[in-house]
Amino acid sequence: MTLAKVGNPLKGEVLHTSKTLCQVAEEDTEWLTHCFLRSFRALELHCLHHHSDLASNEMFSYASKIFEAPDTLLENGALIAKHLHSASNHPNIKNGDLCIGLIKGVKVAGQETDAISIIKSESKVPFLQITVDDGDLKLSTQQGIYPDKIDKGCLILNHNRDEGYAVYVFDKSGGNTYFWNRDFLGAIPVKDEDYLTRRYSELCVGFADEGLPENTPQEERHSLARKAASHLAEKEEFNRQEFEQEVLVEPEMIEQFANFKEEFEKEVDTPLDDQFKISKKIAKREEKKLKSRMKLDTGAVIRLSSALIEDCEGIVEQGYDEAKKMKFVKLFYNEEL
Repeated sequence: MTLAKVGNPLKGEVLHTSKTLCQVAEEDTEWLTHCFLRSFRALELHCLHHHSDLASNEMFSYASKIFEAPDTLLENGALIAKHLHSASNHPNIKNGDLCIGLIKGVKVAGQETDAISIIKSESKVPFLQITVDDGDLKLSTQQGIYPDKIDKGCLILNHNRDEGYAVYVFDKSGGNTYFWNRDFLGAIPVKDEDYLTRRYSELCVGFADEGLPENTPQEERHSLARKAASHLAEKEEFNRQEFEQEVLVEPEMIEQFANFKEEFEKEVDTPLDDQFKISKKIAKREEKKLKSRMKLDTGAVIRLSSALIEDCEGIVEQGYDEAKKMKFVKLFYNEEL
């Protein structure tokens, strides 16, 4: 791997890059590989992109050179760090430590290939260390990178090169500059069936929560969200016209949904197709997630585990209290954990 310290040029913070490759000790290889890969589990598939020509995407160029000639990792790693430093020109962007690792033997579609893992840590974690000094034990404090606290990451797999490689990205900072995905990487989601199914599930839940008139009862909102989720889970293909007829039904609600969808597409920066093959695994997962959440008009929110949803008979009871003229939910348990 190659290392760098990347500052924010607007704050006068400079860039430092390693002069030699960081050679990983054999006994640390397995642990470090795990650290460099585990944050990318269960993320959405992306690809590198450029509006005119893919070759004009800087990250695509650097990654291609590293995959073609691994001995250029130091040189191209420094160019990646320089590119990140140039892109970090927003006052909210923090400085941090950058690690760029070349990982061999990653399996994609049954084939072994190379991967480039880029991680940035913007915060240091203090830890204690006991050392032996002149026959005695001494306690010292140090600061370092905690693998579970890595702020930003990108994994580029040497797969589907012509489509911009298979790429996975995350940004845990929660900022709104979008500089990591857009300005630095130039990565966009791959609009496959998984992506479209997940976005439509989010769209439907968002519409039920925020797109209906304010005076809509909470029960109606939740019922609509469940109906939409069931529709996606039961169908093989999504057809917007069929969805509107079977789920939304009323012309007024169909119009409200169209307006909400337009705003949602601006937010995710991607137009959603009106017809596509539904990803059954995503649809079932989103349906189960929705069933696990009960949002009540009194302000209470109840979340149930997946195991409880599958076998809730005798544990969850719902009914109506005649005296209070209100519905209730009753949960049975043996002991508090």
